Amino acid sequence: MHAENRSTPARTRLLLSGTALALALALGQTPATAQPRGLPDFSDLVESVGPAVVNIRTAEKVKMTEGQAEMNEQMQEFFKRFGIPVPNQRRGAPRGGGTPDDDGPMRRGVGSGFILSADGYVLTNAHVVQGADEVIVTLTDKRELKAKLIGADQRSDVAVVKVEATGLPVVKVGDSNKSKVGEWVMAIGSPFGLENTVTAGIISAKQRDTGDLLPLIQTDVAINPGNSGGPLVNMRGEVIGINSQIYSQNGGYMGISFAIPIADAIRVADELRAGGRVVRGYLGVLPDDLTKEIAEAIGLGKPQGAVIRSVVAGSPAEKAGVEGGDVVTKVDGKTVDKAADLRRLVANVKPGAKTTLTVFRRGTTKDIVVTIGEDERSKKPGSGSDEGSKEPAPATAPSTALGLKVSDVPEAQRKEMKLKSGVMVDSATGAAARAGLREGDLILSVDNVEVASVKAFQALIAKADKNKTLNLVVRRDDVTSFVLLKPAR
Repeated sequence: MHAENRSTPARTRLLLSGTALALALALGQTPATAQPRGLPDFSDLVESVGPAVVNIRTAEKVKMTEGQAEMNEQMQEFFKRFGIPVPNQRRGAPRGGGTPDDDGPMRRGVGSGFILSADGYVLTNAHVVQGADEVIVTLTDKRELKAKLIGADQRSDVAVVKVEATGLPVVKVGDSNKSKVGEWVMAIGSPFGLENTVTAGIISAKQRDTGDLLPLIQTDVAINPGNSGGPLVNMRGEVIGINSQIYSQNGGYMGISFAIPIADAIRVADELRAGGRVVRGYLGVLPDDLTKEIAEAIGLGKPQGAVIRSVVAGSPAEKAGVEGGDVVTKVDGKTVDKAADLRRLVANVKPGAKTTLTVFRRGTTKDIVVTIGEDERSKKPGSGSDEGSKEPAPATAPSTALGLKVSDVPEAQRKEMKLKSGVMVDSATGAAARAGLREGDLILSVDNVEVASVKAFQALIAKADKNKTLNLVVRRDDVTSFVLLKPAR
C-alpha cells in the first residue's frame, strides 16, 4: 500500500508530461529537442572581418612589337586626319590612350586580398599580381594605396604585397588543420570587380590534390573571377584559407571552389617577407602512386606509399642509396600515403637537413638517411638513353614460357647506368608483351629478389609458381616501374 502511494506522484507527472506532449503535437508544435537548427547569420562576421578585406587592381604594360607600334601610330594619324576622336584617348593623355606616366596600352586585372598586419602587409594570390607593373589596393574606407610586391610564389600561388599605412584593420588567422568537412564558411571578395561581396557555403572536402604542393580545401562557396586572393572565413571569424581556384567549364561558378589552407599560406608568406622567395627541399626522385594490385604483389599489403620510378643522377637521393622501385612509406616518421605526400614533405624540409626515409625494398623495410638539397626548378629528372651500347652480351637466355628472352647487360653499359643488378630484355612476346615489356627493358628483380645474371633469372623463373603472378621491377631509360607478369591461362 505504501509502495503504491510512493509511486503515485511519479506516475502522475508521467501522465501530465504525456498529456502536454499530446497537446503540443495537436497544436502543430514539436518538442524543443526536435526543433531543426536555423541557418547561420553571417552579419556579425561581415562586420568584424570585412574591414580587413581589400580590392586589388593591377595594370601591366602591353609590350608591342615594332610593327604593332607603327600600325598604332598609323591608326592615330588616320583618326586625326578625319577629325575622329582617338579611341580611349583622355584629355591630357598622350596618344595611345595611356596616362601621362604610361608608354603604351595597359592590361588590367582585378582580385582580392586581406590585411595581415596593421603596418600594411596584404596576402593574396600570386596569379592576381603576376606580371603586374602597378598594384593598387583599395580599402573599405575607399582609400586607394599603391602597393609594393614583396614576393610571389607561383608553386603555392601565394603572394605578399605591402602598402604604406599604419593602424589598419587586420584579420584573425585560424587553424585550417582543425577545419571540418560540413562546417559553414564565408568568403569576401571582389567578383567581377564588385567590392566586398559576401558569399557562403560549407566545406565540401579537404586535402584535394589540385595544387602543385598544397592540398586544397574544397567548398561550395560561390567564387568567381575577382574573388581570387580573398579570405575563406569560419564561423568564429577566423581566416582558414585563401580563395584561389574554381572548377568550371565556362569560366563561371559551378558549385566547386578551392582555397589554399591558411597554415600553408602563412608559412609561405613568412618566407616571402623574410627573403622575397621560398626555399624548398630537393630529393631528386620521380615518385608515383602505388596501386592496390602492385602493393599486394610485392608484399606490402595496402597501397600506401610512393613508388620511386626514377632517381636523378648526382641527386641527394642517389647519394644516399635510394633506388628505382623503392616504395617510400614515411618521411621522418610521417606517413606517406601517395606521391603528392612525398613531394610536400620533402619540400618542407630545410636544405642541408638530414631526413630519414622509410622505404620498402624487395620485401623488407629499411631506413635511409638523406641530406636534403635545395630545390631548383631547372633540375628535372633526366631522360637518359642507353643508345650506343650495343656490344654483344656475354650470355643469352632462350625465350621462356612467359615470352621473355633476356641477356646479361654489357659491362660498359652496366657501369654507365650504375646498375647493381639486372638483365636486358631482348624480345617480349605472349604474356610478357601483354604485360607491357619490350626490347631494351632492364629487369632488376623478380618477386623482390635481385637478378644479377641470366643464370639467376632462369633459376627464379624455374622455381616460381606457374599459376602465380610475378612482380618485376623494370627500368626503361631512367624510369623504374613495377610490372605484373601474369602467366598464360
